[in-house]
Amino acid sequence: MSKPALQPIQLSDAEIRAVYGQGEEAVVTLVKTLLSQIEALSEQVNQLSVRVETLEGQAQKNSRNSSKPPSGDGFAKKPPKSLREKSGKPSGGQIDHPGSTLEWREQVDAVERHCVGSCLGCGASLSEVAATEVLSRQVFDIPPLSLKVTEHQAEIKDCPHCGSQTLASFPASVSNRVQYGPRLKGMLVYLLEAQLLPSGRTCEVLNDLLGVQVSEGTLYNSLAQCHGQLEAIEETIQAQVARSPVVHFDETGLRIKGQLWWLHVACTSGLTYYFVHPKRGQLAMQAMDILPDYGGKAVHDGWKSYGAYLCEHFLCNAHHLRELQFVLEHHAQTWAYQMSLLLVTILAQVNRAKAAGKLALEAEQCQAFEARYAEIIEQGIAANPLPEPMPDAPKKRGRPQHPPPLNL
Repeated sequence: MSKPALQPIQLSDAEIRAVYGQGEEAVVTLVKTLLSQIEALSEQVNQLSVRVETLEGQAQKNSRNSSKPPSGDGFAKKPPKSLREKSGKPSGGQIDHPGSTLEWREQVDAVERHCVGSCLGCGASLSEVAATEVLSRQVFDIPPLSLKVTEHQAEIKDCPHCGSQTLASFPASVSNRVQYGPRLKGMLVYLLEAQLLPSGRTCEVLNDLLGVQVSEGTLYNSLAQCHGQLEAIEETIQAQVARSPVVHFDETGLRIKGQLWWLHVACTSGLTYYFVHPKRGQLAMQAMDILPDYGGKAVHDGWKSYGAYLCEHFLCNAHHLRELQFVLEHHAQTWAYQMSLLLVTILAQVNRAKAAGKLALEAEQCQAFEARYAEIIEQGIAANPLPEPMPDAPKKRGRPQHPPPLNL
C-alpha cells in the first residue's frame, strides 16, 4: 500500500511575519521544518520517477526486446525486427541458389493421349492416320480425395482330423468392428498438433475434403492413443538430452483450461524435450528430471531456480540481445548497441572458425574480444550512475534499487 502524498506547509504573509516577530530561534525552527519537508518531497519525487520509469519500461517491453512471448504483444504489435545484421545481398533468389522448380519425370503414373480427329484445313478424317510427332506436357496434381473402406475378413476353419476350430488373426491395428484407420487418425493428429487447428475446424476440414464426419471426442481419443504410442520415443529423447554436453533450458507461460501453466523446454542442436507443469520454478524442474542429475553445461536466461543445480551455468545471449534492444529503445544508451554488435560479431567468428575445422578461436582474437567487452561494460556503468545519497537522509535496509540498464 503506497504512502499518502505529503502536503506542503502553506503560510500566509501574516503567519511568516508572526514567526519572524518571535525571534531568531523561531525562524531557524521554521526553516529546518521546511528543509525537512523539501527533502521528504524530493525523496517521494525520486521514488515516483523510478516507479514511472519502471511502468513505462514494462509497457514498452515486447517479444523483440525482452523475454515476453509473442502472444503478449497484443493487437498493436509491431512487425518483427531481426537482430541480425544485413548481408548486403539483394532480396529474392541469389545467383548461386539451386532453386526448387518442378522437374520432368521419366516415370509417370498415368498418360492421357489427346488425338487428332479431323484436319483443320479441309475437315477430312485423320483418325486412321499415324501421328508424325507427339508433344508432351506433365501436370502434377493429387488424385480425388475420398475415404477408402477396407473390410477385413478372418476365416474360421474346422480341422477334419481333430475337429478343432481355428480363427485367423486380424491385423493388430484392426481391433473394433467398425473403426477409423491409422492414416486418417494420423491426419487429424497432424492437423490438430502440427498445424494447430482448433478441433471444430479440424472436423470441418475432414468433412469438406473427405466427406468424413468425425466428432471432437474421436479427435481427442486419437490424440490420447498417439500420446501413448509416443511414450517410448519421449523417454528416449529425454535420456539423450540429459546425456548431452550442452543443453539449452527455457520456460514460457501458456493457458491450460483457463489456468496459467508453464511449458519447460530442454533442447540440444538436434533434440527438443517439452514438459508441461503448473509451476515455473524448481518444483517443475525436479519433475522434469533432467537438471537434478545433469553434469554438463546448462544455458538459460538466469532464472533463479536454475541456480539450485550443480552443473555449469551459462547465460543465454539470445535473451541478452533482446534486453539490450530494450535498453537501446527505451533508455537510448548507445553502449547497448555496441554490446549487441560485439556479441553478434563473436558468434560470426566462432561459426567461421567451426567451418574451418578449428576447435577454438585464436588467443589474440579472444583477448581483443575480452578487452572490448570490458570497455563496453565500463561505458554501461558510467551511463547509469547511482544517485548520491542525501547527507542527512536515514539509511534504508537492503540494496539500493538499480535502474534496469545497470542491472543488465
